[in-house]
Amino acid sequence: MEAVRSKIFREEALRHHEGAQQEGDVLRISPAWTRWTYWVLLGLLLAALGYSLLGTLPEYASGPALVIVEGQSHLTVDTPGIVSSVEVRPGQRVEPGQALVSFRSQEETVSLERIQREFQLQLIRVLRDPSDEGARETLTSLRAELELAQARQQARTLRAPHAGVVSDLRIRPGQYVAPGEGVVSVVGDDVEVSLLALLPGGQRPLLEPGRPLRVELDGFHHEYHTVTIESVGDEIVGPTEVRRFLGPEIADALQLNGPMVLVRARLPAATFQSKGRTYNYFDGMLARADARVRKERILVALVPGLKGALGYEDR
Repeated sequence: MEAVRSKIFREEALRHHEGAQQEGDVLRISPAWTRWTYWVLLGLLLAALGYSLLGTLPEYASGPALVIVEGQSHLTVDTPGIVSSVEVRPGQRVEPGQALVSFRSQEETVSLERIQREFQLQLIRVLRDPSDEGARETLTSLRAELELAQARQQARTLRAPHAGVVSDLRIRPGQYVAPGEGVVSVVGDDVEVSLLALLPGGQRPLLEPGRPLRVELDGFHHEYHTVTIESVGDEIVGPTEVRRFLGPEIADALQLNGPMVLVRARLPAATFQSKGRTYNYFDGMLARADARVRKERILVALVPGLKGALGYEDR
């Protein structure tokens, strides 16, 4: 049986198996690379610890902002009416008192036409019979009514309050305009551009005039302009009050949440640079404003409990 079982394997394989019983060698590791790796890791650990002790993280008060062009007149209407004619176009220069837009009221138009017809009839009667004193008195009364009606009609014409350029024209002939609705804007020759930022109300104690304010205009991402805070509001207001202050035309373009404080800054010029080109600021342009309010050590930010233990104060 042993003879049969031994013939299953070749003789050469059996001899090789009997002679290959050697123990493996010990794992050899080069001490050179382990030594410098240890010191590199130790150095990185010490550098990270030192950076966490000395380095700081800034905290910002961030919120939406918008550009305000001062020296620009927004003209509205006091009474409802229909646009009769538009005398100007956007970008056109106008002089003080120049007619911009004319309106007509259906009631005033009907009244003016009626008075004109009656005046013409009475005038014919007076011409036919100059001795008719009653017709003369009626004609005098109608002339006064006609002048008053024409004055009212002329008062329905919006005129330029000062010299400047038409910047915003929102109406067309035949359009109905409600009271208080904006019609046209005129930008004066001397304009100043400012920025109104809406920052979180909870950080009002940390906001002070004279601090820098970083601004990023919508449409010009990662291009920052630094201005100086000119004034900070004393009251913290809610979204409803902010919308009332800004007006529905601008407030609808902003997402307002939570209590806010109004922060103003003066822009250095009426234009700004972007990629080698010069652009004008326009009233109502949206932006993002960031005001640095304080900074703290990285280690304290990672372990907040150290702030009380070490008596650390933010700056």
